[in-house]
This record gives sequence, structure tokens and C-alpha cells, in this order.
Amino acid sequence: MPPKLNSRRPTGIVPWPLILVEGDEGAGKTYSALEFSGSDRIGQMYVMDLAEGSADEYAGIPGARFEVIVHDGSYQSIVEQVEAVWWEAHRAASNREKPVVFVIDSGSALWRMLSNWTYDRAKRSTGNRARLAENPDANIDVGRHLWNDATARWYRIVHMLQTMPGIAILLARGKEVSATDSNGQPLVVRGRPVKEWKVSAQKDIGFDSTVWLRMQRDEPTKLIRARTLRFRVETGRPMPLPQFSYEKLIFDMLGCSIESQPRDMPELVGDRTGPWVKRIAEAADRDACVELWKELGAGPDSGLSEEEWRTVRLAIQERVRTLAAPPATIDDEPEGAAARLRAAAEAQQAEADAEVLGGEPAAAA
Repeated sequence: MPPKLNSRRPTGIVPWPLILVEGDEGAGKTYSALEFSGSDRIGQMYVMDLAEGSADEYAGIPGARFEVIVHDGSYQSIVEQVEAVWWEAHRAASNREKPVVFVIDSGSALWRMLSNWTYDRAKRSTGNRARLAENPDANIDVGRHLWNDATARWYRIVHMLQTMPGIAILLARGKEVSATDSNGQPLVVRGRPVKEWKVSAQKDIGFDSTVWLRMQRDEPTKLIRARTLRFRVETGRPMPLPQFSYEKLIFDMLGCSIESQPRDMPELVGDRTGPWVKRIAEAADRDACVELWKELGAGPDSGLSEEEWRTVRLAIQERVRTLAAPPATIDDEPEGAAARLRAAAEAQQAEADAEVLGGEPAAAA
């Protein structure tokens, strides 16, 4: 049988925006964003301060009312809080409350953290350790797979901002720099260096955002790009926005309202095992693995292809083995006879658990 066609009519509803705001230091990016918190057309504003350290000071803005997100600086803490704000925005939207606003200050700091993480990982590779041992100033070879990992982490956050059932504002630094060729050398035309504008963040953020704003000192805010049917911004001709305000841009120009919805953007994946593998990796004990096994069910009932179902099944079994007998380290290598017997017993129990989950999923119940 051919697959069943799955389609719907477009709603025509204007979605909530992800707004990129970049520009000079001291141009008012943070001030204008947090000043927006005083608008009576929005609900709660949450501000995530990343390496800027100034959110508390902006409480002095007349009428400002925002909450500062608390995190420990780690990627895990940051992404958990982004997810928490997403769910709070979802709750508010479901109850038809005024939209939640989420400000990240700044995307430049987030990408810099991920870049540093990439270089730190590269330094630990066998080849780079050898180079650095011979010459501490040697160039570090950063593999493409490491940059792919950093980009994946970046997009995990960006995708939540894109699909947030509210207003997301991402601040970043932007400045004019000398353009370079493919060899990293400055471009010169007719004896003059070529200049270009660069946003300090992951390179695709301008395309991934709904609205792109630029703020420079002593100049009006410029609208670089906007995804909307209400007006058009010509390529290479930014639209000046004198007396700029977020309230006017979002509600009057873009046409957002309490009826707005998040962007309909299912995350694109190569297969359907990704969410399963993530949940399996987060399973803290055998009971959690058993619950996942029950949920997986039989192949035809799982919504997965047979190949995907078997991949998930094997991942659960492997997680059970790992939880029962985690890999030994230099600190817990068994030394005495009793320790070796205990380690052997743990390994045997791990195999037994894996065998329990090795039958049909229904048996795990």
C-alpha cells in the first residue's frame, strides 16, 4: 500500500519571532531589550546573562520587570534553563496569557564558550599532545567532527529559541572587520582593504533568526532582514527604524498577537532513534531502562522501522550492562582477590540483566 498523505491547510497565523540583535559595544542592545520588560503587552521576561555580568544593574531601568536566570556556567546548566523557559512559555501560551519573553545576553559568549570547548578537546587528541610536547606553541589541528559537535550544541539551543511559544531575543556583538581570502590574507581592491560586517556568533545565526537588527552608536537601529509578508527589506539596503521599540516592531510591524503560535519546525533527524538514544543515555538505573523497554514495545507497534527498533533495543541492553558494571578506572581497578570476585559478580549480574531484556519486550513487564 502507498503511504497515507499527511497534510493540513495553512493557518495564516503570524508566528512569534526569534530576534537577533547585534552591533557595537555600548550601542544599547541590552538596555533596549530589558527596557521592553516594562511593556504591558508582554508577560514575564527572563534574562540569561552569559559572561556579561550586567543584568542586575539594569533593574534600575524605570518600569523594568524581569527575572534573571541562574546557571553555573556549564553548557548542561544553560541548556536546561533554556528548556525550562521554553516550557514556561508553553504554559503561558496554553493559558492564553501574555507572551513570555526570553533574552540571552549574549550569543557571542555562548559561541565563544563552545569554541573554547572545541579547542580544549582538540588539545587532548594523541596527535596534538605530541605536537605540544615538542613545541608548546605548535598549531592545534581541530578536526571537523569537533566543530560539528559544537555546532550541534549551538543548534540545540537555537532550535528551542526558534520554536518558543513566545518572544526570543538573542543579543550578539557585531563589528566591521577586514575581509580575508581563502588563505586568511586581507583582501585589497585598488589599494584599499575590503571591509565586511561580522557577527560574533555561529555563522548561520543571521539566517536562522526571524528578524535581524543592527545597533550602532549614534545611528538609528537598522532592520537587516525580516521574515514577514507585511513589508520588505531590500537586500543590501537595511531599513532604518527611528525611535525603535520592540513593542512597535513585534506587535505593530510584524503583527504578532496573543493568537500567535510558535514556528512549526519539527527537528530534522536522519532517523527516529535520536530521541530514544538520548533518553537511554540519561537513564539513571536499571528500573529506568526497564520502563524504556516497556515503552518501546514490539517492533510493529513502536512507530519505528524494524532497523530503528533493533538499534534502540540494543542501546537499552548496552545501557543496562554499563550501569551494572561501569568501566574500571585507575582509581577502582580491582587489586585483591575479594575485589576481583566482586567485579566478576557485577559483570555476571550485568549479563543476566541484559538477558532479561533480551527477550521480547512484553516479557520485561
